[in-house]
Amino acid sequence: MSENQKFQLGTIGALTLSVVSSVSIVICNKALITTLAFTFATTLTSWHLLVTFCSLHVALWMKLFEHKPFDARAVMGFGILNGISIGLLNLSLGFNSVGFYQMTKLAIIPCTVLLETLFFRKKFSRNIQLSLGILLLGVGIATVTDLQLNFLGSILSLLAIVTTCVAQIMTNTIQKKFKVSSTQLLYQSCPYQALTLFIVGPFLDGLLTNQNVFAFKYTPQVLFFIVLSCMISVSVNFSTFMVIGKTSPVTYQVLGHLKTCLVLAFGYILLRDPFSWRNILGILIAVVGMVLYSYCSILENQQQKPSEVSAQLPQAKESESDVLISMDNGSGRLSDGSVPKSPPVWKSDKDLQA
Repeated sequence: MSENQKFQLGTIGALTLSVVSSVSIVICNKALITTLAFTFATTLTSWHLLVTFCSLHVALWMKLFEHKPFDARAVMGFGILNGISIGLLNLSLGFNSVGFYQMTKLAIIPCTVLLETLFFRKKFSRNIQLSLGILLLGVGIATVTDLQLNFLGSILSLLAIVTTCVAQIMTNTIQKKFKVSSTQLLYQSCPYQALTLFIVGPFLDGLLTNQNVFAFKYTPQVLFFIVLSCMISVSVNFSTFMVIGKTSPVTYQVLGHLKTCLVLAFGYILLRDPFSWRNILGILIAVVGMVLYSYCSILENQQQKPSEVSAQLPQAKESESDVLISMDNGSGRLSDGSVPKSPPVWKSDKDLQA
């Protein structure tokens, strides 16, 4: 099996794991929050990250992956920023209507595209832009209902959008810059994310719910769903880093909207949530946008590979000529000043590199 085939299988596996685990944890948390009245979302997220770190530490002890330390300041900043973005998203949901919160999530894709275009000179074709527009339109029709605006909620939503975009872009760039895997990055950043949310979580939850997470009555049923949610979160966090590392932040956001559509569908089928023709129309339009985005992305990736290979050929020729020039400085002498007995004969690329 070629490296390209292995990469494609790994990407498909990461996407599948992300969808299954995310839909599962949403259903679990919905039962925990709606049915059992455990509404402390930020504190619960800090427990998720703590369990994820402990699980990865066990995996490291079992030598399932290799620990690769790198820039400590980058890891700390990335972990704290991730924790802040999660807290801001929860605050945005608490201080805004559900419809406005959905608009906030929709705005993450165009904001990510804008940031990558401005700071990373990344180009998005018209076909990609069109497919993203169709996707956002469909998700908007399916999820956005009321749009009640308020100043504080708008500021919190804006901060949540920016921090989430930057954190997801950093997830991709850090893995490529320091050549670390998603598991290695998640293992090192988890403690900072967990600590950030554990400190601010009870305060934020108390502000949003007027309840104390430590005074809550933890029944066996509540504890069971909390443990189940934490176990599923390991797959959610792992697959999130893997998907962003193997694809891009924009693709991860597209996948996130697919999860939203699936959650709506499962909610109607399993939980008998209210469903309308507007929801069905929006989901169908969103699916069309996702299919178009996937098709355009695959097509453009296939077109980029030959151009990358052709771009590398002139560089290889230039490097070969540089080696020849350095050995014969135009005077028939080698770089050390001696005269060669006969012209060098290159037998293979290995000789050239040697």
